[in-house]
Amino acid sequence: MNIGDLTKEQLKEHIVNMGESAFRAKQIFKWLHSGIESITEMTNISLSLREKLSKDFEIFLPEVYKKLTSKLDGTVKYLLKLSDGNIIETVVMDYHHGKSICISSQVGCRMGCTFCASTLKGLVRNLTPYEIEGQILRAQKDLGVKISNIVIMGIGEPLDNYDNIIAFLKNINDEDGQGIGYRHITLSTCGLTEKIYQLADEMMPINLAISLHAPTDTARQALMPVAKAYSLDKIMDACDYYFDKTHRRITFEYALVKGKNSSPADARVLAKLLHGKGAHVNLIPVNPVTERNNIRTTKKETTDFQKELESLGINATVRRELGADISASCGQLRNNELNG
Repeated sequence: MNIGDLTKEQLKEHIVNMGESAFRAKQIFKWLHSGIESITEMTNISLSLREKLSKDFEIFLPEVYKKLTSKLDGTVKYLLKLSDGNIIETVVMDYHHGKSICISSQVGCRMGCTFCASTLKGLVRNLTPYEIEGQILRAQKDLGVKISNIVIMGIGEPLDNYDNIIAFLKNINDEDGQGIGYRHITLSTCGLTEKIYQLADEMMPINLAISLHAPTDTARQALMPVAKAYSLDKIMDACDYYFDKTHRRITFEYALVKGKNSSPADARVLAKLLHGKGAHVNLIPVNPVTERNNIRTTKKETTDFQKELESLGINATVRRELGADISASCGQLRNNELNG
């Protein structure tokens, strides 16, 4: 077992059961979340304890399988290899507020969204808490930087891996770990409503982003098969609950697909849906996926859609495109690699 998957509480219980002092758990936890790659590196832990730990546990950080750096904006995209040989994607981006990282939560995805390359091979398995955090630790070590903001928006549906995501959030926020504040973390979901309620009750004030992508249930189901299980009315109710609990404004992601969800009429229906919610809409010109037939809107069509929303009182921005020359959109590089 990878010892980094344990929460501080679980680690403490294990250490005490080994006949060791409870305070050792804090020391070990600090080491694990600093990016070490061997138990032998825990220099302030006795040799005997390190030997006992080595019998029960291992430490494994994802390895760099492929690394691409954008010549346009310095965005770095990694394919990282896990201990079982599976590969995932991680992207590090430069913003004025510091380094942001977009991390994966699963190997593959079962949501089936037609505009996302991550779904093409289906879901392989969930990532463990330390595999999720390991993307951050590996990137920091490789680049020699400190990550300040996390976006859980890479391969996979985070709320479909709920327990491991919650353990990851607790560990990454812990003052003895990376100590990254919840308000510097954004989680993107297709709208698994029962999990949104559950997340709200965790009282972790992370930023929530809803992959909306259409203003009606019919149009949304055509783009996102998972939408058949979650109506927009139910998603809006869950968002209201999340806002009431956390007081965090919710972002709605909207991939513009020419001829499917990008008309002025679509903008008006979307504005009506989001009216009074203090919502922010993040418009994303869809990235072409070879296996799909989605066409991105022109720059003018994108701007017109944005202006239509704003004229109706909905705050909207167009996502800044980063790493366009290195297949930085979700799932593209991994899918290319799997296809040989």
